[in-house]
Amino acid sequence: MGNEQREVRRFGLGMMLLFWALLLGLGTWWLQGMLERRENPNAHLVNIEAGETLTLERNASGHFVATGRINGEPVPFLLDTGATFVAVSGSLAERLDLERQGEAWFATANGRARGHLTTLDTVSLGGLTAREVRGSISNGLPGNKALLGMSYLGRFDIAISGDRLTLRVPSDASSE
Repeated sequence: MGNEQREVRRFGLGMMLLFWALLLGLGTWWLQGMLERRENPNAHLVNIEAGETLTLERNASGHFVATGRINGEPVPFLLDTGATFVAVSGSLAERLDLERQGEAWFATANGRARGHLTTLDTVSLGGLTAREVRGSISNGLPGNKALLGMSYLGRFDIAISGDRLTLRVPSDASSE
């Protein structure tokens, strides 16, 4: 086999390897996006402007998960009507530079847990913003996800129908 044929074979092999690398990369990117949409079908809400009504869809696990903001910073929320406060992990509290306002004990799904109270300047979800929202800091919560509890949700009318949850500004009050 001559030099020219070897070079052509090397070039062909290189192109084939490049094709497979690109195919694997694009497949991984597509699969990751699909998995993220299954986990948080409401991620797009972080950039929605102010409004009076917000509708969320359940994720693949049956929970209402949405990306909102705490003090202007994007945060993935798990809506929890059983939680008294908006609960954040210790690492998220540090990232948001939240002030610890005293120790407290909390009754959680995993038993009693010690944490701290805090006040969140603003909490926003899909354009519905509340100010001066009571929160809790719990080192038992994993990662950067927050529980969106009743200190925020209670300021709105809530309706759940099938796989949809609707939050609406009450007609007799303001969420501000």
